[in-house]
Amino acid sequence: MNVISVDGLVKRFDDLTAVDGVSFTVRSGEIFGFLGPNGAGKSTTISMLATLLHPSGGTATVNGYDIRTSRDAVRQSIGLVFQDTSLDDRLTAEENLRFHARLYGVFGNQYRERVHEVLQLVDLWDRRNDIVRNYSGGMKRRLEIARGLLQYPRVLFLDEPTLGLDPQTRIHIWEYIHRLKQEHRMTIFLTTHYMQEAEHCDRIAVIDHGKIIANDSPAALKQQVGDDVITIQSNDRVALKGAIEEQFNYHVQEEDGVLRVGVKNGEQILPRLLRDLPGDIESIQLAKPTLEDVFIHLTGRTIREETADATTRWKERRRRRNR
Repeated sequence: MNVISVDGLVKRFDDLTAVDGVSFTVRSGEIFGFLGPNGAGKSTTISMLATLLHPSGGTATVNGYDIRTSRDAVRQSIGLVFQDTSLDDRLTAEENLRFHARLYGVFGNQYRERVHEVLQLVDLWDRRNDIVRNYSGGMKRRLEIARGLLQYPRVLFLDEPTLGLDPQTRIHIWEYIHRLKQEHRMTIFLTTHYMQEAEHCDRIAVIDHGKIIANDSPAALKQQVGDDVITIQSNDRVALKGAIEEQFNYHVQEEDGVLRVGVKNGEQILPRLLRDLPGDIESIQLAKPTLEDVFIHLTGRTIREETADATTRWKERRRRRNR
């Protein structure tokens, strides 16, 4: 059963088309990820599905409700964790949740049970009376997830849920996400530009320049690249690239001075390459394909630089806000 259905969704800002006719579905109870660089259209898509932005074209339903005509019903069905923190850091954790609960009509015993449960889930129950300003970045992110869960939504949207967090805190956040899926059969829709995070998803839609260019499970996407990836460094890359394509009929991509070749049965191909190729090979490696290889295969570039730039901008926004 599909809990989200999107058909030809478009969002334009003046002359810029941020989301360009995307279509996809999200099944109930799965972790669905949007993988792409900063500015690819990930956050804009979530904002439309959460009814924060009005689409320029196309249609979409969330939990069976049209995002144009049933905005209140959509909002009652979802939880949303923004890319930038939206907590009131002058209040305690419990006060932040209480304010959110009132907006969603969660009162009395139901409220007390929910607050206890969600704060226990993210390991913040003992810190519920602390002022949020004194929280670490990871604690604030966990509190935002708890707030998004307060009404136990049908769909939880997580926009770059671990941006700016240290690796250990990222691991903990993902432990909570998997618990939500297992214990509550909650549908998780997240955006990320971290390859390691995308591996956690049941399915991934790779989005670039506002268009979805692939949509499948991580394993299936990696199979598109080839069973193995051979990377080669050489002083004569031009001659080596031509020889591989002519003699072995493989497509060779060059990125950051490295040749990449997707092959099957790499253990058998590697000795042949070393024996038959001309030129000076400085190094050669054989590895199973990763999602980064998938992204390079689909777009012709890496995502590393965009990731670094996005993290830098996020930290700068945080620094300005905390002045």
